Amino acid sequence: MKRILLCLLLVLIVVSAASIRQNDKYFEILKNLDIFATMYKEVNANYVDDLNPNTIMRTGIDAMLESLDPYTVYYSEDQIEDVRTENTGQYGGIGATLGERLNGGVYVLMPDKGFAADKAGLKRGDEIVEVNGINVKNDYDKAAEYLRGQVSSKLNLKIKRADQTLDIEVGLEKIELPNVPYFGMVNEEVGLIKLTGFRPNASREVRSALRDLKKEGATSVMLDLRGNGGGLLNEAVNISNLFIDKDELVVTTKGKLEEMNASYKTLNAATDVEIPVAVLINSTSASASEIVAGVMQDYDRGILVGQKSYGKGLVQRTMPLSYNSQMKVTIAKYYTPSGRCIQAIDYSTRNEDGSVGKIADSLKTAFKTNNGRLVYDGGGVDPDFTTETRAFSPVTLGLLQSDAFFGFYNQLKSPLPQLTSAREIEISGELYNQFVAWVQTQTIDYSSKLQRELAALKDLARESGQLAQIESQINSIESKIANDLVADINAAKDEVEFLLREEMAARLFLDAGRLEASFDSDVDIEKAISVLSNQSQYSATLAGQ
Repeated sequence: MKRILLCLLLVLIVVSAASIRQNDKYFEILKNLDIFATMYKEVNANYVDDLNPNTIMRTGIDAMLESLDPYTVYYSEDQIEDVRTENTGQYGGIGATLGERLNGGVYVLMPDKGFAADKAGLKRGDEIVEVNGINVKNDYDKAAEYLRGQVSSKLNLKIKRADQTLDIEVGLEKIELPNVPYFGMVNEEVGLIKLTGFRPNASREVRSALRDLKKEGATSVMLDLRGNGGGLLNEAVNISNLFIDKDELVVTTKGKLEEMNASYKTLNAATDVEIPVAVLINSTSASASEIVAGVMQDYDRGILVGQKSYGKGLVQRTMPLSYNSQMKVTIAKYYTPSGRCIQAIDYSTRNEDGSVGKIADSLKTAFKTNNGRLVYDGGGVDPDFTTETRAFSPVTLGLLQSDAFFGFYNQLKSPLPQLTSAREIEISGELYNQFVAWVQTQTIDYSSKLQRELAALKDLARESGQLAQIESQINSIESKIANDLVADINAAKDEVEFLLREEMAARLFLDAGRLEASFDSDVDIEKAISVLSNQSQYSATLAGQ
């Protein structure tokens, strides 16, 4: 009896301690909320200038959430429509990407194929000057605001195209951007599916593209996830299910609350469990993209080609707040089938200055794929075949930063050639020479690493009072390594011709054309084709040999 009473006493002590700790936590929350409210009241009453309550409160909310992670964010009522567009890909507009180019002008960067802007005849490079008689020249925010709105409304645009001024009527319509903006055959045997988002219907679009490619003769396929920042978790599960059969684990989520812990398995028979697959990833492939890439790797279902992925292993959920506002909050971490979490940054552990760093290699844990290949957590998904990212020369970077390729085609008077495919594009010597001549009339700023280092040396010598002693030698070196624009462009001719071809493809065939024009010089695609075309290498890689 005494033993039973002692046990009951111990249980009461433990429960009471837990209750006290919980009560202490609630007390701390209430105390700090009271301090915050009192502080705001006193600042509002006594600060020398009038305060905007929305602005100062938003600053406080953003700063508080920023101390957690970049994905826990607050959305005010007027931002909800943008959030809905981001999550669904749907909005009321003309169906075109706008941007500031060439000294601040508002330009059509890319009409979305088949939508209002494309059907009305708007083209890449058109400068938008007026919307319904309202001047929006050099005012991107105003232009973007007027070009979205109620579906079925009509807008009258005044645009500049080369040396012409045109009036174009365009309707606002429901824009629902595809998750798969392109799929096609890269060669006679290999197909490519470009997946840009994990919005609703993403898996259906990938399945349809896969089936169509197989009908066209594809015996292997590339799933291009480069630049794909993720989206809906269930779409990542369903896309994995296209290649992984029924009842296989895809992802596990683990959070602080029990209800956030879940395991997601494939629900249906796979579309194809045999076709060789290469998944293309890079440093901006994140979240849902990493789930799919991790699944394909963990089950040894396909090879990964490119660069290490971003490393976002955190799951968010959107929650309603008062006054029609919302908050997206990180609720869990996700784990691939092998058990690894690929989150690269530990936001719970910060340096003294508040900064965060990536998880150290020494703290990473090894896991094994189905075939026993070693994979690691804590830093994104590592490709099976790592490629080098394209490094442009200083002059090419200068041309890109100056919008030189965009600006050159914008001022061309002669029409572009009539072609049936972006892969037919060739840059003639005449067009190349026209570009070089035109560029010489523009201001192109660029410098090599050596020039930058020399400039830094000169500044250091000036600060230390020793410039006079070495200035003549520095000036002599500067003159020897000075830029020669024409010579530098000719030295980078292959790069320049590639970008001229890419810009022409975008104008003739929109986004799909720009992608196709890059096929022959895309190192990721080249490597993927090489392995997919070599069945023994493909099989040996997946077998860990």
